[in-house]
Amino acid sequence: MLAIDVHQLRKQFKVQKNREGLKGAMLDLFKREHTEVMAVKDISFQIPQGEICGYIGENGAGKSTTIKMLTGILVPTSGRILVNGFVPHQEREQFVGSIGVVFGQRSQLWWDIGVIESFRLLRKVYKVDEADFKARLVELVETLQLGDLLNRPVRKLSLGQRMRCELVAALLHNPSILFLDEPTIGLDIVVKTEIREFLKRLNREYGTTILLTTHDLQDIEALCSRVIMLDDGRIIYDGGLEELKERWGKGREVQFQFTDPISLLDVSGLTSGFEGVRWTKENEVTAKVWIPRELNVSDVLSRVVGSAAEISDIKIFETNTDEIVREIYKTGSPEAKEQAKEAVRG
Repeated sequence: MLAIDVHQLRKQFKVQKNREGLKGAMLDLFKREHTEVMAVKDISFQIPQGEICGYIGENGAGKSTTIKMLTGILVPTSGRILVNGFVPHQEREQFVGSIGVVFGQRSQLWWDIGVIESFRLLRKVYKVDEADFKARLVELVETLQLGDLLNRPVRKLSLGQRMRCELVAALLHNPSILFLDEPTIGLDIVVKTEIREFLKRLNREYGTTILLTTHDLQDIEALCSRVIMLDDGRIIYDGGLEELKERWGKGREVQFQFTDPISLLDVSGLTSGFEGVRWTKENEVTAKVWIPRELNVSDVLSRVVGSAAEISDIKIFETNTDEIVREIYKTGSPEAKEQAKEAVRG
């Protein structure tokens, strides 16, 4: 069964044009001019139940607008949305009980009261049975180690503490779908790791569907098997993370540490016949070889390891998702974008 089904979704906004100067400001008071901006352009995708999907793009690509339509905050201009079988903006009261939402830069907790009081208010909002609420709260508080924070006002929490509390608030009613919009923004690496591990466990144990938007591509690496990539309101890639690496990764680097001193000429000779392979020397006994993605890494490794040179250590540097995505989005890289669009169409 599908958790999310989106077909030809479009969102247009009417934006006021501000004219320059005092005269322009006076004219704007009496007669305003507007322009139409299309934030989301006829996108379609489906997410099955139990999947963790990364939804990524540059600022202004349409990520947050899509999330707001999927959660019923915005009404689409056209197209069709079904989330858990509901049309979000039309069946809002029934619909919200099946989803949880965390916006990294907006809080659903009350600022000046204790965390536990916010949780109790949310129990009433979501009409959660008292016994179910207590059982769920105990489990979430224990898992996210929030016991010492429950009686603190939200304004006295650190960002990392607040984000853990936001996750609890979003999950108190046991939703089957969790929408996360920049959930790790501004957090240190320790807290990010804790939240990632919690989300993986949530998905594994409860089958919770997670749609994640983020600028931190380490979140994508840690959590997602599938990536949907937006550019200017359109989907330019929808597929597996490994396929993304395979298709657009420039290659891999392998570092060899030799027992005896080597020259660049010596190591280059080890891979003669492999087109595109490049060596760089790190120091007297260490060199790196860059292997283009068209070549099989194991073939190059076998050649070097099977040579007469004695090797004391080998390190393989995997393709970095961050670099791949930046390459696709980089100005002046229309070829990569067109390849991505062709992959979606194909």
